[in-house]
Amino acid sequence: MPLPQPLQRQLEQALHATPHIQVLPQSAHIGALVTGLDLRQPLRADEVASVRAALLRWKVVFFRDQHLDHTQHIAFARQFGELTLGHPVFGHVEGHPELYSIAKHRKANRHAGQAEQRPWTGWHADVTAAHNPPAASILRGVTIPPYGGDTQWTNLAAAYAALSAPLQGFLDGLRGEHRFAPPAGAQATAEYLQAVRQNELVSEHPLVTVHPETGEKVLYVSPGFLKRIVDLHPREGRVLLEFLWEHAVRSEFTVRFKWEPGSIAFWDNRATAHVAPSDIFALDFDRQLYRSTLVGHVPVGADGRASTAIAGDPMLAAHGAAY
Repeated sequence: MPLPQPLQRQLEQALHATPHIQVLPQSAHIGALVTGLDLRQPLRADEVASVRAALLRWKVVFFRDQHLDHTQHIAFARQFGELTLGHPVFGHVEGHPELYSIAKHRKANRHAGQAEQRPWTGWHADVTAAHNPPAASILRGVTIPPYGGDTQWTNLAAAYAALSAPLQGFLDGLRGEHRFAPPAGAQATAEYLQAVRQNELVSEHPLVTVHPETGEKVLYVSPGFLKRIVDLHPREGRVLLEFLWEHAVRSEFTVRFKWEPGSIAFWDNRATAHVAPSDIFALDFDRQLYRSTLVGHVPVGADGRASTAIAGDPMLAAHGAAY
């Protein structure tokens, strides 16, 4: 699989203007640690350009020892785009509508029963049920267990590139329906169903999108939200989706990040999926992170067709949110 050489050249050119910034790759296809910046302070335009170039090249970038408060987190994120409301269905941090709390037990009141454990269980891109899912997410670690609680990301552009040409051609014209629903095997609670009904989001997205900045084709198959393939018979779609989900989370496309207090992960939500840790529920330690998301555009498929909204409003900037 060839490396994305234009993205690498773009990154090298940006770093030439900011020699104090280092970008240290963390795996073959995804993830880089960025050093040399104090994110509590406003970044210069060339520093923003270097971080953005690293993000486009490596899909998720990590920072260490960045002990930001809520206001500083929001200010850092705004340098890369407009911020959405914390979460269009599950709310936001009181007093900070741009932030969403990622607490250890935040999902305890959503589902009952044991979800089926498959290789792709829990993997998702953020809020792909929306007509315009977030362009990127920025997650800040505050209370971190001494061990356990790692997050993983996968590069969905690399996953697409690894498919055979005939399968790529078939997928390029397909579309899938994305919506909020409990994972297979679990039952939604009344509270969860009420929240989803009050803020219903259902969208039809291409199975293969074209990244609006890099031009890469992306296997847009968020396991947590994608429920069926349009126009295929149910069993055809189910078998194909399970193959694609298993393929998308193959270990060679992924990176695993060990959190520390003050760590930040900034990922391109248009080209990645990620999975939150489940091992923390076997530990007594607390875990608290906070996430902001950047307003995204409506995805466009490899066949040139844009996504279609079935239910719900677009995800707007927090200052003009419809929710």
